Amino acid sequence: MFPSVKEQISVFKENLVELISERELEAKLTESLQKNRPLRIKYGADPSAPDLHLGHTVPLRKLRQLQDLGHQVVFIIGDFTAQIGDPSGRSETRKMLSPEDVARNAKTYQDQVFQILDKKKTEVRYNSEWLAKMTPGDFLRLTGQYTVARLIERDDFSKRYKAGDPIALVEFLYPLMQGHDSVVVRSDVELGGTDQKFNLLVGRELQKTDGQAPQVVMTLPIIEGTDGVQKMSKSLNNHIALKDSPREMFGKVMSISDPMMERFYRYVSAIRVKEVEAIIQGLKTGQLHPREMKASLAERIVALFHGAENGKRAREEFDEIFKKKGLPDQIPTVKFLKSEMDIVSILVEAGLVASKGEARRLIEQGGVKVDQVTVTDVKQVIKLDHELIVQCGKRKFVKIESAS
Repeated sequence: MFPSVKEQISVFKENLVELISERELEAKLTESLQKNRPLRIKYGADPSAPDLHLGHTVPLRKLRQLQDLGHQVVFIIGDFTAQIGDPSGRSETRKMLSPEDVARNAKTYQDQVFQILDKKKTEVRYNSEWLAKMTPGDFLRLTGQYTVARLIERDDFSKRYKAGDPIALVEFLYPLMQGHDSVVVRSDVELGGTDQKFNLLVGRELQKTDGQAPQVVMTLPIIEGTDGVQKMSKSLNNHIALKDSPREMFGKVMSISDPMMERFYRYVSAIRVKEVEAIIQGLKTGQLHPREMKASLAERIVALFHGAENGKRAREEFDEIFKKKGLPDQIPTVKFLKSEMDIVSILVEAGLVASKGEARRLIEQGGVKVDQVTVTDVKQVIKLDHELIVQCGKRKFVKIESAS
C-alpha cells in the first residue's frame, strides 16, 4: 500500500535541486495509487571506474527512499555508453574504454550499489542489451529525432565550440543513447546529478516522440570532495571510496572543512531530514561542538558501509592517535630482507605512497615519522635491524619487522 500522494511528493522533493515537473509527478503518483502500480524510477551509471565513492551515494540514497515508498528502481549499467564516456562537464573528449575494462568495472558495481538499494525492488539492466543490437538504420532514425542546434545549446558543448576545442561526433550521440534508454525501459521518473539535466531532458523528448508520457526529471546536488572545492572524484584524489578501510574512511571524513559538514550530513549520512536540520541549527548556534559532530558524522558513515562496531572502533582509534598521540590498535606489518633502506624506498615499497615523488614531497613537508621522530632528509637511510613504526601523513602507519 502506497502512502498518500501528498506524503509521497514530500519525500520525492526532499533535498532536490530541481523537479520537472511537480504537476506531472502528482499525476503519475495519482495514477500509481489508482492502479496500485509502482512507478519505474530510472537511474543510470556508466562503469567508467571500478569503485564507487560517497558522491555516488547521493542519488542511491534518494533511490532507496523512493523504494521504501513502494516504487521500482530501474538501475541501468551503461556498459555500452561507458565505452564512449559521458561528455557532461568535460572540457575535452574522453578516452574511449575497452569492452574488457567496462565489463571488469561493471562487475564490482552491483555489489556496491546493493549496500544501499533494496535488491528486491531493483531491476538491473545493461544498455548493451538494446544499444549493441541497433543497426545503422536504427541509429539514423535516432539521430533524426534531435537537432544539432539543440545539442550545441548544451553548456559544455557550447563552451568547447566557442573556444574552438574539438567535439567528437560520437559525443553528440551520448545524450541520445542515454535518452533512448528511457524509451526502452519506459521510465516514469529519472534521477541524476545537476550535471545530468541535459541528458535527462533528452530522454523526455525522445519519449514524447515515441508516444510515451515523458518522464519526470529530478536533479540532485553534486558533492564536493575532501578539498571542499571540486566535485568528488577519484582522478582528483579527493574522494572517499566505499571500499576504503574503516580507519581510512573515518580519517578522510574528519579532514573535511567544518562548512562541508552540513552537505555531508544532509546528503550522505542517511539521517532523517528533521534530525539533520536540528544538527545544523545546533552547529550554527554553538550548542553543538563542530569537532564532536564531525566525529559523529565520520562514525555514522563508517557504520553505514562497515557496520556499527567498526564505526565505533575507528572513532576510538582516531581519538587515540590524535588526542593521546598513541598508535592505532592494528597496524599492517611488512618485512624487508635488506638490513637498511633509504626512507623514500621504504615508503614506496611499504605501499604508503604511490610514487617516489609523492614520498619526497611528504618528507619535505614534515609528514613522515619513524618511531615518532620526523624525518626531514629525503636521502636518509634507515637501519632495519629492529622493529620500526613508520607513519606517513596523519592516518597511514606500517610496522616494519627486523630483517635479522
